[in-house]
Amino acid sequence: MSLPAADDLFRPTDERVPDEPAAVEGSTPRRRPSGRVRHDEKMTVYITSAELLHLEQVRLRLRAEHGLAVDRGRLVREALALVLEEFEADGEESLLVRRLSEE
Repeated sequence: MSLPAADDLFRPTDERVPDEPAAVEGSTPRRRPSGRVRHDEKMTVYITSAELLHLEQVRLRLRAEHGLAVDRGRLVREALALVLEEFEADGEESLLVRRLSEE
């Protein structure tokens, strides 16, 4: 197991959120998470112990199996971007709509 270098820990972050990419005609623009930028907004989400444990297990697997050291916030922002992108592309047929309709 290797530890991150000082340059990785103390690298500067971009102070602005990247602009949304321009849409190509007939396509939905790709939704990107904000990544390593300063976040001015905060949202509190309550999750179960089992959901937190699963999130941590995924985070650790990303590090162990893929060499990706990400924090929980970045992992959640990436997952959110994927869900929102799929919703924009598929609308009513999206996994988000189908799962929310099951409740």
